Amino acid sequence: MSNHIVIKKKIKSFDKKIKVGSDKSISIRSILLASQAVGTSKISNLLESEDVLNSLKTIKKLGINYKKKNKIYYIKGFGLNGFDIKKNTTINAGNSGTLARLILGLLVKSKFIVKMKGDKSLSRRDFSRVINPLRLFGVNIKSKNNSLPIEIIGTKFLRPITYNESIGSAQVKSCIILSALNTAGTTIINSKPSRNHTELMLKSFNYPIKVQKKGQIDKIFIDGLKQFKSFEYKVPGDISSASFFIVLTLLSKKSKIIIEGVNVNKSRDGIIQILNRMGAKIKVKNKKFYKGEEVADIYVKSIKKLNSINCPSKFNSSAIDEFLIIFLVAAKANGVSKFKDLGEMNKKESKRLDLAVKFLRLIGIKVERFRNNINIHGNPEITLSKNFEIMNHLKDHRIFFLSCIAALTLGGKWKINEKKSANTSFPDFLKILKFLGATIN
Repeated sequence: MSNHIVIKKKIKSFDKKIKVGSDKSISIRSILLASQAVGTSKISNLLESEDVLNSLKTIKKLGINYKKKNKIYYIKGFGLNGFDIKKNTTINAGNSGTLARLILGLLVKSKFIVKMKGDKSLSRRDFSRVINPLRLFGVNIKSKNNSLPIEIIGTKFLRPITYNESIGSAQVKSCIILSALNTAGTTIINSKPSRNHTELMLKSFNYPIKVQKKGQIDKIFIDGLKQFKSFEYKVPGDISSASFFIVLTLLSKKSKIIIEGVNVNKSRDGIIQILNRMGAKIKVKNKKFYKGEEVADIYVKSIKKLNSINCPSKFNSSAIDEFLIIFLVAAKANGVSKFKDLGEMNKKESKRLDLAVKFLRLIGIKVERFRNNINIHGNPEITLSKNFEIMNHLKDHRIFFLSCIAALTLGGKWKINEKKSANTSFPDFLKILKFLGATIN
């Protein structure tokens, strides 16, 4: 079976209601926390993507059993440090940075060496950001060039730490939180704001974790060695997956969409804030709170005129995975859009900031790059007619999704490779596009 698709024409107008894939970040966290709970947890609406399935394989290899029945996953945990780790254990995180970095926090008491590896993309990524704080806890880690593969062996003599997390990385913060669960005493994290799913989940389990706002810093206190009971969790829709359909609707003619049951947590809704500042008029309705998360329906309609933006960097963390598709809107907007301090994009599955610049120039958009800042000169009249081929060597799922939305809204004939990369986070992506009327060969 070929691993590419061909799109030859724009999508026609549509007026539909959809549900997108479940939140990948929450799916992975729910699995890992269930592995540390006492008893059998029940997780429904779990995203069944490659990253999440690799998380299930990982906990099973560490001695935690699970089963699926009637679309619900049952995971039996034995409490903190409840893994049954064998000698010479190797775990494969695949493409998932979330799994790779968070699971290290749960291996801090391992009696045996655990080796972790990943795919080509993940093996390029920087792990010093979690290796350094783990070593402060007293954990022994071996790694060449601070990248995968990594060997970790825990210690009985963990010590609580105070750590300044200045990147704004939820993965780093969560790794430290999970390490603190198995550490006597109180660990303190002074964290630049980032997505807060781990904190909210633990709070919903009545775990003793406190978060205080101190200006631009979240001060987090975690008391260690406190067991928590098994839980039930229904995973909401992923705003990162919804973002592609938000932009597809905005840039298509005479179209409307309702995306139901999406997580609109304030630490994740940067794309809505940014696009509304550009004139999008996206509405969030029927909001409900579920275990600390905000879940709502997103209403979007096409807009004839979109304005450029001088994007405040305060939105960087809450939109870091969505900037690729936001840049496509900027390409169609009136005026010059400015984005700054986006170096973290190059720490993702691929060097997304570099690739974004190449992509925009490929479709004829003027882009000015100043280190981690870019200016995008929008062209509201842009219509493509040439042939395009997107190679996507590192199999970045979001590059694949971006290319599809560009093809369906701007025109041209596109051959887009690495179709299977969609399975990383959103296996039903192409199915939903076809439901909306897209012609994809």
